[in-house]
Amino acid sequence: MSEMATGLSLPEPTSDLRQAERDLQTHGICLVAQALPGPELERVRDRLVQAMEDDHQSGFTRSDFGLDKDTTNQRVWGLLSRGAPFVELVQHPTSLRLLRSVLGADIALSSISSNITFSGGGESLLHADMTYMPEPWAGPEGANAIWLVDDFTEENGATIVIPGSHLWNRMPTADDQQAQGVPLEAPAGTLVVMEGRVWHKTGSNRTDGQRRAGIFSWYTKPIYRTQENFFLSLNPQTLQTASDELLQLLGYDMSGLGRVNGEPARSFLRGESA
Repeated sequence: MSEMATGLSLPEPTSDLRQAERDLQTHGICLVAQALPGPELERVRDRLVQAMEDDHQSGFTRSDFGLDKDTTNQRVWGLLSRGAPFVELVQHPTSLRLLRSVLGADIALSSISSNITFSGGGESLLHADMTYMPEPWAGPEGANAIWLVDDFTEENGATIVIPGSHLWNRMPTADDQQAQGVPLEAPAGTLVVMEGRVWHKTGSNRTDGQRRAGIFSWYTKPIYRTQENFFLSLNPQTLQTASDELLQLLGYDMSGLGRVNGEPARSFLRGESA
């Protein structure tokens, strides 16, 4: 663990997007204050709680890719098909600006899900989200836009982050699992954009009955297969009413990729092709 630094700290939440872009370059992570105002936050939270309850009733409460050490933490998958608030989140102009500052103009939405840790929830393993991309990494190939649905505190399981670890260009090893990170503490409504190379994990929820929910939208450069198979999972109604921005994020109108007979797939989807 020769790269490990002491005195780690997260950048302060900011409303200055130029500062947020600088924070991303320096720390691999930035925090945008009050990115979701109260009414928008309530819409997102209400719809997420409903989706969570629907999954509980159906018995579908799977955790996260085997990274969780227990089954207390719950993932809610397929959010793009589960309500208009989530469709709006994945194409939020603030998050897209910051994501494109890291990944370039052409980006693809790979997945959107929620990670919810309840009282007694344990830590996940320390990891980076570029796990399926070959090492050594030459630079960022993916990034997360994280929407804080509840307040994130050290006590309720805030994500533990190692700022600056994006510069090490590798996954953490078994020997790195005890590395000390910084709890991502911020109020609900904060947007966090985090490079895919940053080491992080779910924290332990030590509260008495307090839930901590965040929504994670994972984006990559367009050469990668998406984490979620939207061709099978996406609600047709979501696709039929999709904006040009969303169609681009889903690969229906991307520079040189995903075409049909040489034309953007959007043209065929909307019946515009000759």
